Amino acid sequence: MKGPIRLLLVPLQAPMLLLLLVVSAYLGVHISAEIGVQRGLTDTATTVRPMLWWLECLQAIVVVVICSIPDLLLRQVSTLMSASRVLSLVITLLIVTMGGLYLLHLNVLANVLILGSSVMLARLDLARIRVVYSPLLSTALLGLVVLGGMMLGSYIGR
Repeated sequence: MKGPIRLLLVPLQAPMLLLLLVVSAYLGVHISAEIGVQRGLTDTATTVRPMLWWLECLQAIVVVVICSIPDLLLRQVSTLMSASRVLSLVITLLIVTMGGLYLLHLNVLANVLILGSSVMLARLDLARIRVVYSPLLSTALLGLVVLGGMMLGSYIGR
């Protein structure tokens, strides 16, 4: 009984998880608006629209995987990063932020930077309240939050 109640209180204890949901919903609205603009341009956009949606979802999942399990993905790069979970989170957040700022002039990478930062903040917030799952389960749960928010945003943006 104590487990399900604690699970229901996680969004209240970790508000960055709610921020991640809001950011992914915003990205869903943004993607829906971009697809809507392309719908008005040509008739061939009807075949391209579903492909664009799936590519944006794939991009979001890749960002979640890279930001959720940096200690598994970057173990060969630095033993320092895999030595400490907090240091790994901070270094990965800096890499994502600096790489995103460098490439911010491209519209696609601005969304990646925002989503990556939100995922990292949600992970830090979950680590702060000591809700730690296995890396693959954590990636799957954060991916569901991001995809759910994108679907909600797409529904709102129609």
